[in-house]
Amino acid sequence: MPTGYVEGSFEEHPWGATLRRSADGRRVWLFARALGRNDIVSFNLYRTSRGGSLLKPCEMSSAKVAAFVMGFKPAVK
Repeated sequence: MPTGYVEGSFEEHPWGATLRRSADGRRVWLFARALGRNDIVSFNLYRTSRGGSLLKPCEMSSAKVAAFVMGFKPAVK
């Protein structure tokens, strides 16, 4: 997913998503909102010094975050 704002679809509904990466590449932040509906997905993903990753969903399950990341389809321009 590209850095910045992108619109697309998830589960056949339109969504807008913003992805940001820290300057050092160790943190990825995503906030996505269903357009015209009341649903969001938000998380931080941290790269650890040992080469792993640590997912920190924002007040939702890791399963919801994973489903969104795997199922979101950016609109083709």
